[in-house]
This record gives sequence, structure tokens and C-alpha cells, in this order.
Amino acid sequence: MTTAPAAGAGAPAPAPVAAPVAASGPSIGSLVLIRPDGSEGETFPLSATTTVGRDAAGPFASDSYLSPRHAEFRVSAGQATVVDLGSLNGVYVRIAPNTPTELPEGAIFRIGQEILRFERLAPAREAADGAEMMGSPDGGAIGRIRLVIGRETYGGTYCIPGTGMHLGRERGDVIFPEDGYVSGLHCRIHEEGGKVWLTDVGSSNGTFVRVRGESTVPTGSTLLMGQQLFRLEC
Repeated sequence: MTTAPAAGAGAPAPAPVAAPVAASGPSIGSLVLIRPDGSEGETFPLSATTTVGRDAAGPFASDSYLSPRHAEFRVSAGQATVVDLGSLNGVYVRIAPNTPTELPEGAIFRIGQEILRFERLAPAREAADGAEMMGSPDGGAIGRIRLVIGRETYGGTYCIPGTGMHLGRERGDVIFPEDGYVSGLHCRIHEEGGKVWLTDVGSSNGTFVRVRGESTVPTGSTLLMGQQLFRLEC
């Protein structure tokens, strides 16, 4: 039987392993990479405070849609606070299916590869002399969604009627027939109690809402950063 030489006795020193994230302190949580086929990939440790971005190693470093310092995770028992560090493309959290989630003014959400911004419609203003602006009647519209195609650049704009609207690939008031990641009927937007709500109606790939500043998310949540999906565990 042969015995491997001890370190320092002629054996090559092990190659250093780069930490996948900029962590401080012991691991108390993790981000689990979800591959496109739904299987689990690498697991990345999270300490009490961890910074993720293109400056880190692993798949973060090669994802050109991530900012160098993209987001910070502050982990406590059973949940984490996710802070967007001013990233270009944001951090998105998957909402629970069939559970209405409030859409505040300016909220950005994603279905498949489509990124959409919600905007309330401002009430019509009278001129200083009391004259009213002419225009088509809004029919009780509650707002609009705009397709985000670049920095401060928008594509199609769709009015949300008072009865609400559905989005999907094959059915709905707004459809995205070329996006294979959007379900046939994907989500609904409606108003109730003076608020506007977004509901995933059981889509395959989920509906994601962009974090505004910071957001507290429970363990088990699915997050989208850059072009990659992660499950939070803490």
C-alpha cells in the first residue's frame, strides 16, 4: 500500500479556490443555482452580509448582464434582505402563483424574456383658462404597461382597462407569440381596493418582480439575477 506524501514533503500545494461571493463571516445561508433544465447546480454560501456581482467568481464573473457589484444579501434566520446596489439590470423575485402581488407606480416585472413597466395614468388636467384637453375617452383605464427594451427606452405600450387584462403567449389581451418562455396564459393585472395587483395564473416559468431598493424575501424564494436563476436557502 502506498501513502500520499504529506503537504510540504514534496507534494504540490493545492490550487487556491476563489470564493464565489464576497462574504464576511461564517456561512448561514446559500444561493443554489437552478440550471435551464430545472436541475440544481453549484451552491454559493451566504454569510450575514454577502455581495454578489461580476467581480465575484463562479457564474457571476462570466455573466455580462450583472454589474460588478450587483446586489447585497443580508441573511437572518429564515429570510434575507436583498439590496440592489444600483445595478443596471436589477434583481427579480418570483411571486407566488395565484397570489395577487401589489404593483406600485413604476414597478417593473418580467415574464419570459419580456420586461414590463407599470405606470398609473395621470388624471386629465385643465388649462389655466378652464379649457379641457381633447382626446379619446380612457374608458376607465387604470394605467398602462410599457415594454422595456433598453435603458429608458420603451417598445409597445398597452392600456390596462378597468376590467383588468391578461398576458400570455397564446391567449390574453396582450400576447407574446415569439417568446417560448411565456406560458399560453401567463399572468393577470387588475385593480381592487384602490390598488393594482399582478397575479401569476400558474405559468410554467413564473412571474418576477424587480426589487426596488431592497426587499425582504423568505427562504425558498427564487431570484433572477442577470441570466441566471437561484434559490435562496437560509
